[in-house]
Amino acid sequence: MHNVLAGFGFMLIRQSQKTSYNSIKQLNSNFEKKSSYFLNIHFLNFLSLSLNTQSKIILNKKNNIIFYNNKSLNNYKYNIINKSFSSSNKSFSSSNKSYSSSNKSYSSSNKSYSSSNKSYSSSNKSYSSSNKSYSSSNYIKKMSNEINVKKNCDHINLRGENCSTCNNIIENKTNQLNNGFANTCSYDYDYIVIGGGPGGMASAKEAAANGAKVLLLDFVKPSNQGTKWGLGGTCVNVGCVPKKLMHYAGHMGSLFKLDSGPYGWELGQIKHDWDKLVNTVQSHIHSLNFSYTVGLRSSKVKYINGLAKLKNMNTVTYYLKGDKTKEVDVTGKYILIATGCRPNIPEDVEGAKELSITSDDIFSLKKAPGKTLVVGASYVALECAGFLNSLGYDVSVAVRSIVLRGFDQQCANKVKTFMIEQGVLFLDGILPKKLTKETNGQIKVLFSNGNTEIYDTVLYATGRKGDIEGLNLQALNINMDKNSNKIITDKYSCTNITSIFAVGDVSFKCPELAPVCIKAGEILARRLFKKSNEIMDYTYIPTAIYTPIEYGSCGYSEESAYATFGKENVEIYLQEFNNLEISAVHRKKHKKAQKDDFDIDIGSTCLSKLICLKNQENIVIGFHYVGPNAGEVTQGMALAIKLKVKKSDFDTCVGIHPTDAESFMNLTITLSSGLSFAAKGGCGGGKCG
Repeated sequence: MHNVLAGFGFMLIRQSQKTSYNSIKQLNSNFEKKSSYFLNIHFLNFLSLSLNTQSKIILNKKNNIIFYNNKSLNNYKYNIINKSFSSSNKSFSSSNKSYSSSNKSYSSSNKSYSSSNKSYSSSNKSYSSSNKSYSSSNYIKKMSNEINVKKNCDHINLRGENCSTCNNIIENKTNQLNNGFANTCSYDYDYIVIGGGPGGMASAKEAAANGAKVLLLDFVKPSNQGTKWGLGGTCVNVGCVPKKLMHYAGHMGSLFKLDSGPYGWELGQIKHDWDKLVNTVQSHIHSLNFSYTVGLRSSKVKYINGLAKLKNMNTVTYYLKGDKTKEVDVTGKYILIATGCRPNIPEDVEGAKELSITSDDIFSLKKAPGKTLVVGASYVALECAGFLNSLGYDVSVAVRSIVLRGFDQQCANKVKTFMIEQGVLFLDGILPKKLTKETNGQIKVLFSNGNTEIYDTVLYATGRKGDIEGLNLQALNINMDKNSNKIITDKYSCTNITSIFAVGDVSFKCPELAPVCIKAGEILARRLFKKSNEIMDYTYIPTAIYTPIEYGSCGYSEESAYATFGKENVEIYLQEFNNLEISAVHRKKHKKAQKDDFDIDIGSTCLSKLICLKNQENIVIGFHYVGPNAGEVTQGMALAIKLKVKKSDFDTCVGIHPTDAESFMNLTITLSSGLSFAAKGGCGGGKCG
């Protein structure tokens, strides 16, 4: 009976283009009163998708049940030619159009609908499809049984997960992607991707490579200071790429200023040109923007610079180049949201939004930042503070509580100590309360302790929130986390709406890392268009922080390992040592960090740390390294961690000497032993003497 009603709905919609909202509303009301709950679900789904102009109203009302467990639709076609219609002697009326089933013909506005000279009746007539007879009672019973069997297994066809109660129907559910209800509707695109960052572009190209017709929409809303950028998202424009380049520039300056003399270099006054650095960085970014555009074209992905919003579960409205007068609607079988995040500036600090900048602005700043206050203790805050300090600027960091929350705190404090010894001032437990602009353009900051200070630049790095403004997610009842403005997804990147997905930074609890976005986007595309059963593995994700002394990690921190497995089940091996190249020149502390005339040499620069599970043969579940080139060191180790390397494997591996990374092959001191883990000698991570 279900596809009878759906077929009838198809005829009603396609043959009569004058159906009004009131008639749909009335039909919905009658249908709810006079039909099965399960039939109502699917009829409304079909009606809402077929009549695109009114679908939003229906979807808002029935959003939570759209496409719910619709395996019964598989292989049914909505063709009413030469088929009879029965409805158990119940009539349906819509906007003065009556549809009766008790020996009455269906009429609308005094017009009779007929198909192949056969009238639709329910009394003494049965509905036939492919020479098979389906009675409504048996159909409902069959559907109910299927629903019960597949209880709590919606999305299974997209997820590819083999749940214990559904082993006997997995194959049918998977085939539903290609043969089911969605294929009875035609769309402009198979896949619409909103967001041109790493995740969106990777998913779009992967989908196109697997035969999908793909549209990618991307538009950058200006920052509070008016900063805009091109295709590529945060990573290439205002994140990983410019940050690494400026970190490199700062590191180069530090080597010149701190270490070059003892190594025989005689340099004059070292002067840095901010404008030249910005031009170099931005020129490289623009070349990447262009290459991404070319890459999408060569991958057969349609790219439009348009500001997008969701109209319904299969329709996206976009404004060409953000112009609200140039509105276009497009439909897609699947929609991916990959809009990323934007910096968050607290609302309760007077003058903060008007006078401060963020990481969205610093890499293209028109003038040198000068004396800078960085607000926040995230990795973004410490990275920005680090390269600005290394470039020669006076930098202070306002910290609410701890630095690098969520990271291993022993390593985090190692990074902080090194930055202090390089001249960065940390204002612990002190935050700005008010920002005012001075007549000379400088910024006066009133702190929570009552003190005031003048700065040339105030940079906020107090977290990021999902970039969902204007997407119209609330209208579709898409589940979101209100605090972070991020979309709630499961491990398959599915939202609570079956045709809408989210990957990357905008996805709640997803690591805000470009490689994670890329991998998740590619896996999703293969699952949708290649019938893959892959799911994204979020365990043991490596990451690196590009502070003046770098920090790389993979897996559990000391704190999270204790919380997850219990302190008694965790063993930690560690070693503190000085990098060979730095220890050879006896690098000096910055004057601001010296307590007295004798406190001149910096402390140990490096820390190597392995976190192991005792009761599982010391399997390594956490890798942490503070030292030069931490990103390069950590990337290699991450594979070993993912393959469940044991501490004994490190012990039997021969290191490369002299390197910092070889320290991991020489770890013998445990934290629980209480012994000193500071290495003697000056051979870096190796054993000397």
